[in-house]
Amino acid sequence: MGKKNRSKHPVVVIVGASSGIGQATARKFAKRGGRLVLAGRGEEGLEAVADEVRGLGAEVLAVPTDVRDEEQVQALVRAAVERFGRIDVWVGNASVFSYGTFEETPSDVFRDLIETDLIGQISGARAVLPIFRAQRSGAIVFVGSVYSRISTPLVSAYVTSKWGLLGFAEVLRQELRKEKGISVSTVLPSTIDTPIYQHTANYTGERIHPLPPIVAPSRVASTIVRLSRKPRREVVVGRIQGLMVPFHATTPGLYEKVAAPAMELVALRGGDEPDTRGTTAEPGAPVATTTGGWRKGRGTRLVLLASAAWVISSAVRRSRAS
Repeated sequence: MGKKNRSKHPVVVIVGASSGIGQATARKFAKRGGRLVLAGRGEEGLEAVADEVRGLGAEVLAVPTDVRDEEQVQALVRAAVERFGRIDVWVGNASVFSYGTFEETPSDVFRDLIETDLIGQISGARAVLPIFRAQRSGAIVFVGSVYSRISTPLVSAYVTSKWGLLGFAEVLRQELRKEKGISVSTVLPSTIDTPIYQHTANYTGERIHPLPPIVAPSRVASTIVRLSRKPRREVVVGRIQGLMVPFHATTPGLYEKVAAPAMELVALRGGDEPDTRGTTAEPGAPVATTTGGWRKGRGTRLVLLASAAWVISSAVRRSRAS
């Protein structure tokens, strides 16, 4: 491995760094003195994030990378090691989103999402683990989702990818149990205020809205930084949606009765929207943005939460009556 550019500051690779959680995470590590390798599909957005965190004093390498191409992921690792001599933290964050029933979602859109959100994460682990083994140290932090533990209609591809990612992380952690210096953690964000919802594929025919309550991406970024230093198996970010995990696990039948009406009430907003594949195949707008503006309007959020509570209570009453 050599000692090129070794220092007390960790070398952090953030995949999916050009907006949202990845951008927020880059800021957090930059403020802590991390040396950053930023990866993402959109070169202009990626460079904008790189310029921003350089302004925070970080040493940065930006590497345009499409995680659906395993050779590009391998090249990312080589570029990081060539520049900094090592990798200390790998943040697997690349993700795209899709709304629509399973049958309405085109097979190529479904496949692109799986290849980005799941296979891309697996390719990252395959590429970085030889470096970690040679160093006898390193932390992998996968960005999963609360959907790694629960489900709702209309997001079958996303749920499939996130359940698969959590299972992969568990197996990987078991296989690395003798490598005391190597950790595998998974962060499970609830609904986060990022541009992913503006960039989503949509085959519902209606305007969509993320499920409240909506959490700031900085909270996920703080959790990622913490897990890189003090690993844990998995951490949910977002307390209220986090309660859905034990609800789903302990009363799955009741959960299924609640999930569909809640999704229809809150996520679908009417209108006549044309089908779009969003950013599942190509990167989005070049301007890097951390948030999607979904947290505006506290009164609206309270109404939505009250509506969701009504749906849940109605489903509970129907279940007890049946």
